[in-house]
Formats: sequence, C-alpha cells, structure tokens
Amino acid sequence: MKKVVVTLIFAAFAIAAVAQQARQLQFKEETHDFGTVAEDKGPVTHEFVFTNNSSRPVKILTVQASCGCTTPGWSKEPVDPGKTGFIQASYNPKGRPGFFNKSLTVTTDLDANPVVLYIKGQVSSEGKANNADFLITNGALKFKTSSFNMGKVFLKDEFAVREFPILNGGAKQITFTAPVVSPKYIKADVEPKTLAPGEKATLKISYNGKLKNQYGFQSDNIELHTSDEVNPVKSFSVFATLEDYFPELTPEEIAKAPQLRMNTSTMDFGRIKGNTPTVREIQVVNAGKKELTLRSLQGNCTCVTASASKTSIKPGDSSTIKVAFDPQDRSGTQQKAVTIYSNDPRNPVQRFTFTAYVE
Repeated sequence: MKKVVVTLIFAAFAIAAVAQQARQLQFKEETHDFGTVAEDKGPVTHEFVFTNNSSRPVKILTVQASCGCTTPGWSKEPVDPGKTGFIQASYNPKGRPGFFNKSLTVTTDLDANPVVLYIKGQVSSEGKANNADFLITNGALKFKTSSFNMGKVFLKDEFAVREFPILNGGAKQITFTAPVVSPKYIKADVEPKTLAPGEKATLKISYNGKLKNQYGFQSDNIELHTSDEVNPVKSFSVFATLEDYFPELTPEEIAKAPQLRMNTSTMDFGRIKGNTPTVREIQVVNAGKKELTLRSLQGNCTCVTASASKTSIKPGDSSTIKVAFDPQDRSGTQQKAVTIYSNDPRNPVQRFTFTAYVE
C-alpha cells in the first residue's frame, strides 16, 4: 500500500510540474494541422509561437523530433519575460504518402519536464505521372517505386485506398492475365487490363486495418500476373503503418481520456561491448482519468525489443518498460527507437529513442 501511495504522489508531482511549465511557456497552439500536403512539392514548415510567462529569461535547450522526416528549429537566444519565441517544424513528405502525426519534444532550462508539440496532415501523391518518373523496371513494365507504401492505415473496418501508376515501357502489348494475388485484408486491381507500348495503367490497392489487426509498421506481399516475356509474375511489397482510429472528441471527453506520459523520451546507453546485450528502463505514467492500455511496443530493428511490467495502467499509476538492445555484429554510434502504441486519443503513438556506442 505504501508503495502505491508513493507512486501516486510521484505521478501527481510530475503531472503538476508539466502543467506548470506549460503555463509558463504559453503556446498559441500545441498542434498544427497542415491539411493536405503534396508529396512532390517539398517540405512544409510551421512555427509554434510561445510567450514566456515566467519571471526570468528562458532558453530552449533542445527540440527532439519523433522522426527524421521532421527538422526542428527554435529561438537560440534566451526569451525574456513577456516576450515571444518560436519552435519551428519542417516536415518532408517525400516518400511518405498518407496520414502523418509527428511530435516535437521541447526541453528548456525552466526544469526537466518537456513540452510536446504536434504536427499532422495528409500527404497526397496524386498528380500526372511523367514517364521520367518511372525509374523502376520489372521486365517491360515500369514503376515509380520498387514497393507500394500505403502510409498510415487505421485499425477500423473499412479499406484505405491508394493508387499507383504502371507504364508499359516495352515494345509489345502486355496483359494482366489473372487477378492480383494478395492477403485477405488487401484488395488489389489493375485497370486497364491490357497496355499497348507507352500506355499507363493504375494499380488500386485497398487495405483493411481491422482485418490485419496488428500495430505499427507492416510488410506484406502481392503478385501481379502478366503476359510479359520477362518476369511474367511480378512480386511487390506493400507497406503500411497501422494504429488505432479515434473519432473527434469533445473537450469533456478529452479531459476524461487516458494520457500517456514518459519520464523521458530519449536516453544515452553509453559505451557498451559488442557481445553484451544491454537493458535500460523507462517509466510511463497514466496522467489521464481512464485506464491506459499499451497496445504494442515495437523496436525499429530486430536488435531492439521492449516489454512492459503491465499493459493496463490505472489513472495515476505507472508501468516500467524494459528496452533491450543486442549490439551483436554492430559497431560505432547506434541510434535506435521503440514506438509505443496506446489508447491515448491525443497521442496514440509515442516514440522513445536512444543512442549507444558499440565498442
């Protein structure tokens, strides 16, 4: 009982400290929606403006983006009381079709508790495909990419749809001779079925996240059966990143929802031996008012695994996540990550990143 009380007190102080810093640094907004972003138009940028409501100058120490696709910037000089500063987020949509939701963790010299900002939007790759864009050759057919990326797909019972162009780059007519072979949660079709030299077709892929019923990055395979003399059966990977879907919530519902807070989003594992697996721990606290569920913990390579002491966390309670890194066959500086999927509707996907130097 005593241990539970201590844990609740720790969580309460942590939540209060974060709330206090959020008031001292008053952002005009903490989430920015870019709306629809063209994949081929280059990076998009937004500035989060804040006011220093504290009684002393505040310096931004670091801004950690949750993805290499997001480049942060910030006010380099201390911001005096009553003055404004900024956090800049530049998102590169190239090769990232579909919905995105990224975070920037802002650390200041006020205290050790960060402020988390979010950017989101929908990357569209639609547009007229020029022949010069078809750089991938498979027999006589040409493709813009060597695989098909569905982007973000929600775990709900409907199909997310994307279209991909195909070019007949050969000198003979090519026919798609049979239905596309795919898993039950993926539907795929090509129209038209016959292509003269120089003509284009559209491959439509539909992906049902609920039928797949897994979280995080997923890779599947489809086969195109053709009359092409070279590689008549063409195999391609289909990529998708799956996460929960949350409908728009009212302010009252948001206030009562579970909320995942990590005691740290980054860590330095230090110098480690190449044959010695290393384990570190982080704490996650449910700062909300309903039970928090950890849906999945996913490392970004086979060398990283993670497990939680408990996956159901009551309000004010915490769970310990053990992150294991196996450095075998690696050397030098390593940068790895664990993605945490939860039922926190405001931030259902959070990332813990770490560095290590393998001797």
